[in-house]
Amino acid sequence: MNKVKIGILFFSSFLIISSCKKENKETETVVSEEQLIEEHSTKLNDWFETQFQEEVANSPMTQTYLGVKTEDYGKWDDISSKKEVEDLEKAKRRLAYLRDSIDVTMLNEATALSYKLMKEDLENTVEDFQYRFYNYPVNQMHGMQAEIPAFLINMHRIEDKDDAQAYISRLDGMDELFTQLVENIKIREKNGIVLPKFVFAKVLNDSRNLITGKPFDQSNNESTLLLDFKGKVSKLELPEEEEKELISNAEKALLEGVKPAYDHLIAMLEDQQQRATIEDGAWKFPKGDAFYNNALKRTTTTTMSAEDIHQLGLDEVARIHKEMKDIMGQVKYEGTLQDFFKFMKEDKKFYYANDAEGKASYLKRAVGLIDNMKSRMDELFITKPKADIIVKAVEPFREKSAGKAFYQRGTPDGSRPGTYYANLYDMEAMPIYQMEALAYHEGIPGHHMQISIAQELENIPKFRKFGGYTAYIEGWGLYNEFLPKEIGLYNNPYSDFGRLAMELWRACRLVVDTGIHAKKWTREEGIKYYTDNTPNAESDAVKMVERHIVMPSQATAYKIGMNKILELRENARLKLGDTFDIREFHDVVLTNGAVPLTILEELVNNWISSKQGE
Repeated sequence: MNKVKIGILFFSSFLIISSCKKENKETETVVSEEQLIEEHSTKLNDWFETQFQEEVANSPMTQTYLGVKTEDYGKWDDISSKKEVEDLEKAKRRLAYLRDSIDVTMLNEATALSYKLMKEDLENTVEDFQYRFYNYPVNQMHGMQAEIPAFLINMHRIEDKDDAQAYISRLDGMDELFTQLVENIKIREKNGIVLPKFVFAKVLNDSRNLITGKPFDQSNNESTLLLDFKGKVSKLELPEEEEKELISNAEKALLEGVKPAYDHLIAMLEDQQQRATIEDGAWKFPKGDAFYNNALKRTTTTTMSAEDIHQLGLDEVARIHKEMKDIMGQVKYEGTLQDFFKFMKEDKKFYYANDAEGKASYLKRAVGLIDNMKSRMDELFITKPKADIIVKAVEPFREKSAGKAFYQRGTPDGSRPGTYYANLYDMEAMPIYQMEALAYHEGIPGHHMQISIAQELENIPKFRKFGGYTAYIEGWGLYNEFLPKEIGLYNNPYSDFGRLAMELWRACRLVVDTGIHAKKWTREEGIKYYTDNTPNAESDAVKMVERHIVMPSQATAYKIGMNKILELRENARLKLGDTFDIREFHDVVLTNGAVPLTILEELVNNWISSKQGE
């Protein structure tokens, strides 16, 4: 081989070797960067977990909600104003860490979203501290006077003697808890936040109910909490003497812990009631308009103004009324829409009897609706919850003041199923034609799916599994009243009317919530709007308006959330055409946990882009 050829071969080899080294170096750089991103993401996710566990450790009640038993099983949360200040400082420290110590460009996509959500949540916490007294700790919807006993009944499991002792300890500790509660209510009054006049009678009634029966008086009936305790302890099959001792200790705790707690609360409320007014809207608060606008922003996760929301409600009411008239034509009903509403309200065939048999029939049919929907899930969903769901009537002690239906999450490990509660206090407020929509909203595919799937997700931090955004959560619930229609359910026109009636109810909420809190509507004006525009019972209208009053902005979430999900779905359908798969769309919505509507839009748009690039 001549020198020229040798030179060429050597040079070629050199180029090949150099090229390989360069490629290897580039590969090493890429791998190294990926590793760095993974390390940063893992570190931040570990931090998220630490913060979550810190919150759980500081909240005995959260531990019980999660089905976790520690040495705190017999304790209550600290609800003092001092604790609120401590929580603010903790939020500021966490926010500073995220802002100063985290490079978002070095996070993977999932962790970057978690960062964004946590940072925004902490910023809101700090900003909203100024409004920390702008709520009612006792009220007819979710007030502590009813929620605390409901917590013991529904959350505190008694599986051994230690659990029973913990229950007794919580009964003993109720006096201290309610001392903090009373102080919180007094602080609010000093800041110009006092319950509207109509709420006092309801809260006082709940409170007196809880200290009625044995051991509080000599009646033949046992009190609600004693009945619950005895029922749970009896299942332990303890020696008779041990069981008697536990029951005796519980009776002592009821008299020395629970009764003083409620007596203290009742005395304070009776005194404050004398200074209450009939002004109901948030506008009556100091800086009330600013508070309400902020509340709307948090609830809807949009920038919609009170006026925007009010007008949307009016437009949706008009649209749904038109669809209802179409159903009137289907059933060959002659008369006005108001006449049809009256017919649906008054015809007995649309209601179960207001007795034990009627209530049992309602619950049995509700179970049947959910079971049937379970059998159709594969048509609509890829990811499905592992947790089971049960149906229960709202307990007698709180049914008079509670809402008509609601969902209570189960434990992440499945030891306590999710629960769809139906309020059967007034059967005329629970028409048969609305049963499907209610069951789909509160049960499957509504809240049970969304909440259970979020809890079961493995790729997101726990603060996202157990957090929530009302517009997303309730928007999903309302969307799932409509969704079953697309697979052939609601084949009875009256049931479809019931679905529309439920959607109409949520559209009216946009009008009435903003009417009360931004336009100074009275309670009576709000009630009249509902009775004029919906087929619901007047008792429904009264409860709903009273809910608006004590929970400003909350009820606006449903329709705004539903509309956004439908808008995103339609946009995806138009852009993807034949490749659109509704099951994949639902997976995008469900498998990131609860998110603001703005983030949901980003997630759906990213999915559309990924599908278009396939």
